[in-house]
Amino acid sequence: MPTPIAVKLDADVHSRVKVLAEARDRSPHWMMREAIAQYVEREEKREAFRQDGIRAWNAYQETGLHVTHTEADAWLARLAAGDDQEPPECHN
Repeated sequence: MPTPIAVKLDADVHSRVKVLAEARDRSPHWMMREAIAQYVEREEKREAFRQDGIRAWNAYQETGLHVTHTEADAWLARLAAGDDQEPPECHN
């Protein structure tokens, strides 16, 4: 069930939302809900990507396992050419 909250917008942003809502035949309320939903989804994905990077960095620091730039580049070139292969093995 939706929970009502108040969001204070400056007059310019509020006016712009109203203009867009009218152009899209939507209510300003719908536009703001949609904008917030899209923002939250995008930021959740960004945070998940950041956390993946942190986990990868921590794993590298613990194990030293890695692939070189040359190995990764060659693998990506094969993928781009349509040769679907497993990624190169990590090594010290």
